[in-house]
Amino acid sequence: MGGESFSQRVESGFARGLMRLPAGLLRVLAGRPLVRDGQTLDIQTQLLLKLQRLRGADRLGGGTPGEERHTMDAQCRVLAPAPDSPVTTTDIQVAGAGTTIPARVYRPSGCGDSAPGLVFYHGGGFVLGSLDSHDGICRVLAERAGCVVVSVDYRLAPEHPAPTALDDSVAAFRDIAERATEWSIDPARLAVSGDSAGGNLAAGVAQATRDDRLAPCFQLLYYPAVDFTRDRESVLLFAEGFLLEKSSMDWFRGHYIPDGFDNADPRVSPIFGPLAGVAPALVITGGFDPLRDEGEDYAAALAAAGVSARARRMPTMIHGFLNFAGAVDGAMAGLAEGAHALAQAWAADGGR
Repeated sequence: MGGESFSQRVESGFARGLMRLPAGLLRVLAGRPLVRDGQTLDIQTQLLLKLQRLRGADRLGGGTPGEERHTMDAQCRVLAPAPDSPVTTTDIQVAGAGTTIPARVYRPSGCGDSAPGLVFYHGGGFVLGSLDSHDGICRVLAERAGCVVVSVDYRLAPEHPAPTALDDSVAAFRDIAERATEWSIDPARLAVSGDSAGGNLAAGVAQATRDDRLAPCFQLLYYPAVDFTRDRESVLLFAEGFLLEKSSMDWFRGHYIPDGFDNADPRVSPIFGPLAGVAPALVITGGFDPLRDEGEDYAAALAAAGVSARARRMPTMIHGFLNFAGAVDGAMAGLAEGAHALAQAWAADGGR
């Protein structure tokens, strides 16, 4: 992961220190409790959003892709989670769609041979995000789940519009599965995960590879985008003020899906894909996330298709909460819950 500048370290220390203030002081700084749809926004998150508004960085998207990529990588470092014990990393190349793409292997201390593995796809609306933006998340997943994580740096839009991201993701999974022993991974215990756009890609990979000899054994999907055909009630409820806004979603969609491409194509909207027979799944959503309802609908659709799937709502959280897990307690709880679900799935012979 790229090194932080002095100013970034200062910003990170200041923000983390604020998040550790007593609850009474947090409430004074954050303001009155924000209640919507019967849920109360997490107080640490409320203060974080207030600080971001003061900095003019309170929503995703809107600038040029290059500007937004730089901003996201920098912001993700500020409150990124970190493991409690060492996790070693190795940067590698894996197959993409007709090319090779970067990836990063994470191995926690004490992880032996033939370990369970997780292929992770970062979020960022298919336009933003990188290996570095989700580095801390992958380190914690590796440590908490006791597995080797391979994070995939699929190609981004608008330079590479849909369905390139999914094509890269599928090719990468198949390559990693075939080469699993290179990283001491048991290919029979290889799961997929991702957040937001990455959750979309993990779901698409599970569908595309469900009949492969080496298919995913489990899906851990964090607040996935799964349906580009319509906006559900949660989009209206949380259209502004919670980092991912309706305007953000439109910006990402406009860069990712080319003119003339069918929004109902399962390669961009996996809720319309072949669901029967895919790997068991846990879908974790945030209560204050515009994508909340479609993620929960996806879990319900999987269950209706006979898949062992469940939704878990973190009612006080916003979209993208994994990237705040280094300072926001509720966000770390969601990250830890996903890691625990992975460990349980592997303990039950891959969840099947």
